[in-house]
Amino acid sequence: MPLTALLTLPNALGLFALVNLWTFLLFGVDKMRAAAGSGRVSEGALLTWALCGGSIGAYAGRALFRHKTRKQPFSSHLHQIAILQVCAVALAGGWMLAGAL
Repeated sequence: MPLTALLTLPNALGLFALVNLWTFLLFGVDKMRAAAGSGRVSEGALLTWALCGGSIGAYAGRALFRHKTRKQPFSSHLHQIAILQVCAVALAGGWMLAGAL
């Protein structure tokens, strides 16, 4: 099966949902581990998953678990990642609309 057959909108949306769910769960696991005083999920791992498309899950996890909401520079990095992703989606959307005209 060629790779292009796998690159469908439903597959992309499913992967996007899984990445966000995983990122959300990582925030919950890190919060539980922090409370228990055991091994933590690194900030680098949390930010990497956000960068890979999990920003929505990261923000949801921060809000629900009240975790890393005031931590700097973590919060700044997460905001920068989200802004970058919004710009990328807007740019891609513009290209798609320009190609459709």
